[in-house]
Amino acid sequence: MEYSYEDLKRWDLEYFWHPFTQMTEYAQKDPLIIDKGEGIYLIDVHGNRYIDGVSSLWVNVHGHNHPKINKAVREQLEKIAHSTTLGISNVPAILLAKKLAEIAPPGLKKVFFSDTGACAMEIAIKMAYHYWQNIGDKKRKKFVCLRNGYHGDTIGAMSVGGIDLFHAVYRPLLFEAYFAPSPYCYRCELQADPENCGLLCLQKLEEIVASHRDEIAAIVSESTVQAAGGIIVMPDGYMKGLREIADRYGVLLVLDEVAVGFGRTGKMWGCEHEGVVPDIMAVAKGITGGYLPVAATLTTEKVYGAFLGDYTRTFYHGHTYTGNPLGCAAALANIELFEEERTLEKLQPKIEHLKGRLEEFKELKHVGDIRQKGFMVGVELVKDKDTKEPFPYGERTGFKVIYKARERGVVIRPLGDVIVILPPLVIDTPELDRLLDVIKWAIKEVTEK
Repeated sequence: MEYSYEDLKRWDLEYFWHPFTQMTEYAQKDPLIIDKGEGIYLIDVHGNRYIDGVSSLWVNVHGHNHPKINKAVREQLEKIAHSTTLGISNVPAILLAKKLAEIAPPGLKKVFFSDTGACAMEIAIKMAYHYWQNIGDKKRKKFVCLRNGYHGDTIGAMSVGGIDLFHAVYRPLLFEAYFAPSPYCYRCELQADPENCGLLCLQKLEEIVASHRDEIAAIVSESTVQAAGGIIVMPDGYMKGLREIADRYGVLLVLDEVAVGFGRTGKMWGCEHEGVVPDIMAVAKGITGGYLPVAATLTTEKVYGAFLGDYTRTFYHGHTYTGNPLGCAAALANIELFEEERTLEKLQPKIEHLKGRLEEFKELKHVGDIRQKGFMVGVELVKDKDTKEPFPYGERTGFKVIYKARERGVVIRPLGDVIVILPPLVIDTPELDRLLDVIKWAIKEVTEK
């Protein structure tokens, strides 16, 4: 079928409702329509190349069109594309479950597959609730979570999310949860000194758990970084503090590793930085290297054991494409590449180089804060650097920066007025420098003229 860019543009606007996109604004610009991918580059229908500066929404690990993952998907396609895992199994799903259990934090040996990070968290929430029901502690129906948290867009995941921009309109649909302060030192709601922010936030969270100890099923938190909240890096000791509080009051700890897992923070799992092992852990995004939608919820033998027995104890949850063979084959190849290409080892000097280059951004007149954990960066734009006054929301400063960056071949996406930098882990140093140079230039062009 022959079609022109104008055809695609017209059909895009006529039929395609884009996620997290104000379509009135979208319709005012010529859309960027991607046709191919090659390494760290996206290639549009005109042949223009762009550095994929946010890893296609934080999922791409080893680059686009990687021959090993391509081969794994092709070979699996020659066997079978999909077979249900309700009551039967398939080879790639078995092998992937085994592999995930081997590389996960110790003790997380049971793997429940789904297809998105939100679904993985929905499963985690239901699993934690159902665990207590099955062992006879039926009062435990509540969750303690963090303001500024984000766990996906399904009803349960939103119920434990704390970003009003995304969640407020849906509050009447959501179940009630208890919210503790976000450990966000830059704009700490407790007005705490950065050195004390983490400790004070933990104290507030513990007060909630202590006050409702008989009804709390689990503490729910992103691991190490509140990602969609603006790349908020949790203070040292915060994750360990969550584990200690959960243990002290006998509640479960659910960690959302969807954004940070698979090397994004410099270790395979964010919780590894403090040696924390949750009771339930959700993973997605980087699991297939950015190829196919696969997610997983991992848990312990203890939690799993509560669901064994007669049919009344069954975990009645599942998705049509749970354990999809094509996705699992891609995930296996992706994980093998970490080992074969020494991805995490090679990432360490690039993390340090990135840290050094970010020092230059502090000189910009409208950069208020820079947050980094491994290969996750948030550059916060402010109207006034001294007072931290933000730009008016309606000015869309962050979006103006990303549109400007496209003019020089870089694709990024902001979180409000936080410019997010999350390139594929395999980007080399010259390409990383080019990415940073363009973003720095775009910020200056938008905010200083």
